Amino acid sequence: MRRAGVDSSKPLGQPQRARGSDEKEVTMEQNESKMKRIFGFELSDFRSWHRFVCLLHRPTDPASLGVFRLLFGLLMTIDIPQERGLSSLDHRYFDDLVVCRFPLFNFLKPLPLDWMYVVFVVMWLGAVGIMLGCFYRLSCLMFSITYWYNFFLDKTSWNNHSYLYGLIGFQLTFMDANRYWSVDGLRNPKKRNAQVPLWNYTLLRTQIFIVYFIAGIKKLDADWVEGYSMNQLAGHWLFDPFKLLLSEELVNLLVVHGGGLVLDLTAGYLLFFNATRPFAIIFVSYFHCMNSQLFNIGMFSYTMLATSPLFCYPDWPRPIIRRFPAFLKHVSPLTESPGRSASCMYPSDTQGGEGIGQRSGSTRAPHTLRQQLGAAFVVLYIAEQFFLPYSHFITQGYNNWTNGLYGYSWDMMVHSRSHQHVKITYKDGVTGEIGYLNPGVWTQSRRWKDHADMLKQYSGCLAQELRRYNIVDPEIYFDIWVSINDRFQQRLFDPRVDVVRADWSPFRKTSWLMPLLVNLSPWRLKFEEIEKTLDNQTDVVFIADFPGLHLENFVSEDLGNTSIQVLQGELAVEIVAENKNFSLKEGEKMQLPAGDYHHVYTTSEQPSCYMYIYVNTTMVQFEEKYTRFVELQEKIKNGTETEDISPELQTVLDGTEENINITDPTLAAFVQRQRKQMEYARRRNSTMLERFTRFAKRKHFIFRRSFLMTGYALRNLVFGRPPVEQLVEEFEYASMKFAENTDHESQSKTEDHVEL
Repeated sequence: MRRAGVDSSKPLGQPQRARGSDEKEVTMEQNESKMKRIFGFELSDFRSWHRFVCLLHRPTDPASLGVFRLLFGLLMTIDIPQERGLSSLDHRYFDDLVVCRFPLFNFLKPLPLDWMYVVFVVMWLGAVGIMLGCFYRLSCLMFSITYWYNFFLDKTSWNNHSYLYGLIGFQLTFMDANRYWSVDGLRNPKKRNAQVPLWNYTLLRTQIFIVYFIAGIKKLDADWVEGYSMNQLAGHWLFDPFKLLLSEELVNLLVVHGGGLVLDLTAGYLLFFNATRPFAIIFVSYFHCMNSQLFNIGMFSYTMLATSPLFCYPDWPRPIIRRFPAFLKHVSPLTESPGRSASCMYPSDTQGGEGIGQRSGSTRAPHTLRQQLGAAFVVLYIAEQFFLPYSHFITQGYNNWTNGLYGYSWDMMVHSRSHQHVKITYKDGVTGEIGYLNPGVWTQSRRWKDHADMLKQYSGCLAQELRRYNIVDPEIYFDIWVSINDRFQQRLFDPRVDVVRADWSPFRKTSWLMPLLVNLSPWRLKFEEIEKTLDNQTDVVFIADFPGLHLENFVSEDLGNTSIQVLQGELAVEIVAENKNFSLKEGEKMQLPAGDYHHVYTTSEQPSCYMYIYVNTTMVQFEEKYTRFVELQEKIKNGTETEDISPELQTVLDGTEENINITDPTLAAFVQRQRKQMEYARRRNSTMLERFTRFAKRKHFIFRRSFLMTGYALRNLVFGRPPVEQLVEEFEYASMKFAENTDHESQSKTEDHVEL
């Protein structure tokens, strides 16, 4: 068995050597220790700095690294118009747009719109340069600098995989990934098919190991182990094969949560060893292919698929390329063994490239300052990557119910949130006038609701905008109710604190953050029991609140049957319109009037727990009418309908006319639902060709709009902006799309409430 993937001693398909050379190599393999055969290195390689530097600069085949460079660059060229937002850049950074932004550092500001297009052009050209290996080092700088600028500019778009892309781009800047299958290799023979230091692979492999392993460590959280983090995911059609053997509850617990935990904890190790690598590649490939269908995560799944071959022997592409047809030989990369490189270290007693199989203890030439700095960079970078996910004791201001700046902790899918109630209150600091703002006003994101740092930025922006409406010294109060992993809905921040003047520091705990009531987590089992007792027309919301606080709520007239019941603690319920107060103890309940406000006060010394049970009577009535319309429609089609019906209803039900003006709102809702159901059924039953056509049309629109709007922006910078009428025409032309592109595909994707 060959040694694990960290070694590159004997590339696959290497030409036959002389007999004496073969005998020498066999003797060396027999003398190798068991550790080196398994891991590719010996403990003696770590006993001195010199030996360690020699290990990290061991000559290694550049083929696998070159293929990964090409794939990563290709995926980024696709990602930039999509998830990075080039296709919608004008919507985010329109010059006259009044919007609150959330940069990491408040001094960071977006450039004017046309110059933001230039930033993205530089980023995209950098990705193309990485893909082609053309002016490689410059391309890496172009991509990395603009990528991190765009990344730091908007915290609301942060997630783990976007952070990973930036890290890989940063790493590639220091690597020799243009030594194989690159334009630079054609331009410079010294770079063509030249060996690379082992640390180029070590760094990338360790980064991917960290992504898997730390994600697994984070999934040891009790919520994940007990199956609460992603408990809605088992209903997806991708898990139907597992339901042939298991119930949906067991699929959720054992497959979604248990399988995800085991895979993340073990994937990095299994990819490392020869014996387990084939099985690991199969399982992680299946895992990432499923994720590509389950979540809107852009190129992340495909990027992780591209990283798996990095754990194989570095020369794995060469035997595959040798099997290419003859007409592809001119565009295929080289298949012969790589040559020497000034970046690597060779045994001093070896000539040419034969020395990469020598024992670790061989005498080696003195290493250069560049090689020492490279080794130091590897050590510091890896240490920093292991430290950052647990550095939350430093950046305490970013700790909310979950720790740290969202994005670098690798706590992927561990926390899901739902928001039941968000209220923004402003108060004039001089007159005392009180008003309310729509949640999310002057923003393009909803993530500010979960993070104290964003809430602080948002409050400052709101105060600035309110001053334009003659609100003097405005005070801003937020009342945000959140449920995390199916717990009670509870307040995330203290609603009595003026966030504009509240103290916040990245290095201190947020004093106005309310604690998560983890001691109430066992109630989730009771929630399931209660929900099973309710019929399909009845809904329930579970609330927990703190002593001394109250909830102001309004019961819509649609909710004609709404009651409140105490689960724990004591409440005082005030009906505002009637000016009446009612006291409730544990187990007691009362009916709430529809169309009126009420206040719920927690009067017990401990947090109170209660639930709203309600029936949407308007929806119930609609469902009854909908069922009747469906029955009438069937009778009309069968010719068995005998009762008199209105001409409008007759026209709608027999489907003789499509574009008619429907005056009855219930009938209009019936038609709208039927059209959605028909469209959903059509899409579900469409052929592979039809699905591919829809996919191609969507991607065509994204890339077409990206390039058109970029061209207009560059034209504006060079020749000046044309008249407004021309700009409007150009915008409409760029935004023109096929009708199918407007269709929603939320049925096939799980969105939003999952923080990536």
